[in-house]
Amino acid sequence: MSLKFQFNTMATHIRMKFGFGLIAFSMCSGLAFAQNPLIRDQFTADPTARVFNDKIYVYPSHDIICEEGVGRPNWFCMEDYHVFSSENLTDWNDHGEILNQKEVPWADPQAYSMWAPDCVEKGGNYYFYFPTKAKESEGFSIGVAIGEHPEGPFIPQEKSIAGVAGIDPNVFIDDDGQAYMYWSGRDIFVAKLKPNMIELASEPQVIQNLPAKGLKEGPFMFARKGNYYLTYPHVENKTERLEYAMGASPMGPFKVTGVIMDESPTGCWTNHQSILEFKNQWYLFYHHNDLSPEFDKNRSIRADSLSFNTDGTIKKVIPSLRGIGMNTASDTLQIDRYSAKSTTAQVNFNNPDVTFEGWNILLNAADWVRYNTVNFDKPYQVLKLKVRSAAGAVLRLNVEGLSDGMATVDIPKTSNWSILEFPISPVEKGVYDLTFAVNSGALELDWVQFGH
Repeated sequence: MSLKFQFNTMATHIRMKFGFGLIAFSMCSGLAFAQNPLIRDQFTADPTARVFNDKIYVYPSHDIICEEGVGRPNWFCMEDYHVFSSENLTDWNDHGEILNQKEVPWADPQAYSMWAPDCVEKGGNYYFYFPTKAKESEGFSIGVAIGEHPEGPFIPQEKSIAGVAGIDPNVFIDDDGQAYMYWSGRDIFVAKLKPNMIELASEPQVIQNLPAKGLKEGPFMFARKGNYYLTYPHVENKTERLEYAMGASPMGPFKVTGVIMDESPTGCWTNHQSILEFKNQWYLFYHHNDLSPEFDKNRSIRADSLSFNTDGTIKKVIPSLRGIGMNTASDTLQIDRYSAKSTTAQVNFNNPDVTFEGWNILLNAADWVRYNTVNFDKPYQVLKLKVRSAAGAVLRLNVEGLSDGMATVDIPKTSNWSILEFPISPVEKGVYDLTFAVNSGALELDWVQFGH
C-alpha cells in the first residue's frame, strides 16, 4: 500500500494561527474505552472475562466507597454486580446491575462482601457464581444465580452451595462436559460439579504443591493444547503478583511454573486475573487502582495481550495503559493512556477530586507521547484537540514510518481547557501509530480526535 499522509500541498508542515482555520467547539461522544482502565465511570475489580455469542463479557466485582453504616471502613466494600460486554475490545457496554446482596435469600443483606464472581454457560443457561457472607455467619459462602442470557437477569438460588466455604469461585468446563469448581480460603480448593451446576459431585480437595507461604486466592483455570493452567494471585513479598501452575488434568497434580504479572510498582495490594482467547488472540484481564491511587480498595479493571512460549509456558505480561483493542480515528483518543512517552512527560488527573473525569498529559518542549494502533477507516480532514496551554505551544504530529506524515500546529494561549479544530488534508486509509511532540512551549493534552 502506498502510504501518504499529507496535510498541506505546499509543505510537510502546516501551521494554523489562532483566528485562521482554528475553531473552538463542543462535542459529545460515546464511551469508547480501548485503553486501561476499561471502565472509568465506576470502580471495578476481580474481572472474569468470558466469550459468549461472539462477544466478550466481563463479570467484575463492584467496589464502592464505604460510608458510615455501610460496610467496614477502609476495607473492601461491594454490594452488587454489573456485567460489561464488547464485540471489538474497544466499546464496552454496561448492562447495569445484575445482582444485589439484598436479592440473595441466604446472604447477609448488610455484608457488603459481594467479592470476585464468575459466569459460565451450559445447556443454554448461564450460571453466575458469587461469594458473600451468609446470614448469621462470619464466614463466606458461595452461591449461584441462573439466567437465560449472559447479561441476565439472574435469579439467585435459595441456598448457597453445600460443602463450600470460601471466596473467589471459578468454574471450568472441560471438553468432556465435566464442570469443576475452584475457590480459595487460605488454600485453593477444587471439586467436581454435578450436571445441574449447583451441587458438588465430589468432596472438596486442597490443591497441593502450591506455595506454602503467603496469601493465595483468586484461582482461574483454563486449558490450551492439552495443558491445564491454574492461575492465582500470590503474595510472595508484600503485594499480590499473578502466578500459575501447569498440570495434565483439571484436578492436578500441578507444578508451579512461573509469574504472569509482577507485583504492582505502585503498591496496589491485590490483583485478580482471568485469561481467555478471543479471535485468535489471548488476553489477560486484571485490575489496578488507577482511579484511586491513594486507596487500593477501590480498583479498576484492565486488560492486556498475552502470549505463550513454544513449550506452552506463559510470557510475562507487562501492564500497559494503552491496553487492548483498535481505536478508530473518530474515537476520542485518550492520549494519556499512552503506548510510550518521554520520561519527563507527566500524566495528571483532570480533577483530582473527581478521578472519574480521567487524565491529561503535560508535555513540555522536547516531550513526546505515542499512541499506537489507530484505524483511519475513511478520509479524515479535521484534527481535533482538547488542550490547555498557559503561554502557547507548537505541537507536531508524526506518523510512524512516514517521513512526510506529520502536521505542525500552533496552540494558542488558553488558560482554560479548549477544544480546538484544525483543518487537514484527507488522510489515506490505514492503521497508524501516532506520536505527538512539543517543539516549543508547553501544553496539557486531554484527548485527540479526527473528524470530517
